[in-house]
Amino acid sequence: MSGLHAMQTFEKGKLQINVLTAVGAEPIPDATVTISYTGNPSQTIGEVKTDESGQTEVLELNAPPLELSMEPSERQPYAEYTIVVTAPGYRPLDISGIAVLPDVTAVQPVNLRSHDVVGPEEENIVISANTLYGNFPPKIPEAEIKPVSETGEIVLSRVVVPEYVIVHDGAPTDSTAPEYYIRYRDYIKNVASSEIYATWPDASLRANILAIMSFTMNRVYTEWYGNHHIFWVVE
Repeated sequence: MSGLHAMQTFEKGKLQINVLTAVGAEPIPDATVTISYTGNPSQTIGEVKTDESGQTEVLELNAPPLELSMEPSERQPYAEYTIVVTAPGYRPLDISGIAVLPDVTAVQPVNLRSHDVVGPEEENIVISANTLYGNFPPKIPEAEIKPVSETGEIVLSRVVVPEYVIVHDGAPTDSTAPEYYIRYRDYIKNVASSEIYATWPDASLRANILAIMSFTMNRVYTEWYGNHHIFWVVE
């Protein structure tokens, strides 16, 4: 990868992009991925191609010092990158806010839609700041004792790990908020990547991911809603 510009940092992180079809999740070889800093998207710092598996090489990129992600800090502990992905026969896609931390590899999935698909043009994807760094509204308060039905079963008669969850992207009272079908394992990955840092010790990562899984399964089983509405779908 050539043309990387210097950034005031002492460490490096890694990024790999996986490009698949939006329908069927088939690899897209020879896709072009253009990379820039999110703060300066007009200045390209590199361009790479995907291989037969739809993957780019693992790119080494500038990232802030490791200690910023290990202790609370007012400085942003990760660098943000923007990618533009194009491939013959597919709609281009722009993703900004990809977080790159030092000494770890970030994997960014990309799903491209065929030009033949009828519908509006693709919207640019903006990844929100990590909740440990960003400024977000407080969590919606919940009652300590939740109401249950007379049978003692709210949604399921037994705990089932779903294939998909449906995420209502907004307050439970907002009927206009979009809803997305997301694979359960991808949902867990997305939540984890937005709430913890991959640079943390292995035990800390495992503990937090288990807590996220437990919280999600509780919502699936009880169908009790917090900031995000979660339904279950089993295939």
